[in-house]
Amino acid sequence: MIDFLVNEDLAKLDLGTTARKPTSIDCEQWEASRELFRSQDGLMKIGVWECTPGRFSADRTAASETCHLIAGRITLHGADGQSRNLAAGDMLVLPRGWRGEWTIHETTRKLYVLHADGGA
Repeated sequence: MIDFLVNEDLAKLDLGTTARKPTSIDCEQWEASRELFRSQDGLMKIGVWECTPGRFSADRTAASETCHLIAGRITLHGADGQSRNLAAGDMLVLPRGWRGEWTIHETTRKLYVLHADGGA
């Protein structure tokens, strides 16, 4: 039998201790996360992440990422110069190989799914 996993009210989920965001660009940001699921092969990870306002660089060389914003407001800046404003309720996909920056305008929480293809 294959069991299933349920996590209720991700907006209130305790993410544990915060730590400084190592890729912050222009200020001191704090982040916390909690992994909710990891596939047996380790190629898929699902969790919740939260970060305080500021700007940071992001690199999705090793895995693609799908995000659903639970709370907050961001601007996503691609390396190609494109920018997009997103807010709670929005979903985004960062394909493997994507690089850019996030500007967090207010504390943001997201559900994320990281998926590597095994060749990373």
